[in-house]
Amino acid sequence: MAKKENRIIITLECTEARKEGLTPSRYTTTKNKKNNTERLVLKKYNPNLKKHTEHKEIK
Repeated sequence: MAKKENRIIITLECTEARKEGLTPSRYTTTKNKKNNTERLVLKKYNPNLKKHTEHKEIK
């Protein structure tokens, strides 16, 4: 019997660059959809702004 896949691939997008009208940086990662039902928010590095910023999950 095969296991059901619980991990999905998501995209994280910079929120600060989006507010300023600049090109947002994007990262891809995976998350467990059973354990984390709400949207993921992580601090990641944005090379355009040259600092760590908040990245939120997008569809």
